[in-house]
Amino acid sequence: MQQRGPGMRSLVLSLAITLAITGPSFAQSTTTGTATTPQVIRGSSNNAAVKKTAAAANQTNVVRPPAHQKRATKPETLRASRYGGFAPAPSGPPPVLDTTSPRTLNLVNFNTQEVLTVTYWSNGAYHRKALDELNHFLRDSRDNAQTEMDPLLFDVLWHTTRIVGYGGSIEVLSAYRSPESNAWLASVSRGVARDSQHMNGNAMDIRFPGVPVFQIRQAAYSLNMGGVGFYPRSGFVHLDTGPVRYW
Repeated sequence: MQQRGPGMRSLVLSLAITLAITGPSFAQSTTTGTATTPQVIRGSSNNAAVKKTAAAANQTNVVRPPAHQKRATKPETLRASRYGGFAPAPSGPPPVLDTTSPRTLNLVNFNTQEVLTVTYWSNGAYHRKALDELNHFLRDSRDNAQTEMDPLLFDVLWHTTRIVGYGGSIEVLSAYRSPESNAWLASVSRGVARDSQHMNGNAMDIRFPGVPVFQIRQAAYSLNMGGVGFYPRSGFVHLDTGPVRYW
């Protein structure tokens, strides 16, 4: 067997040293000889939990009411849903009322076309005969039932005309309603209450020809003497001497 000389041993030793040095670099290279650099995307994460945590950290703290805590439903809210909106209470000082002049009403019954002009109050007293005439005039036109109307309702109406400055005929669309008549109306109209003040003889639906219903409503508001209902689409105002409320 042929022995290798000193030159061959030097060559083998040099080759071994070269492989020891270049080996790690070769292991990190691709098949094409180009080194692969790990891709780093700063400012984002593919982890959904990390994204959610980061987004929450950037949000301003917002205090929200508990899910079980609901807004209380008030009678005004229910009334508003029925009548299409709840009006604000009147503001400002109450009007100065005329408490001495005779009180005369000029009325036209919209349903029967009857006309009545009557002075129902003077010298500090209501007149019985005039009140009887008003009771008949304001009867239920569907079944001719009548009742004792609340005289204070006539005062509300009269003072409203004075505040507006109206001296013409007042159109009465509805006044007293018998329980049977009101029940029928409530069954065919969502705007009619089953416990309507009309059945108590203390409510009227009226309009002043030529006077905007908004102006009538504002005048009745200012009295603060009962309920005032506003029906601009139908062109009338509801007045009653029940609890003070506005819609």
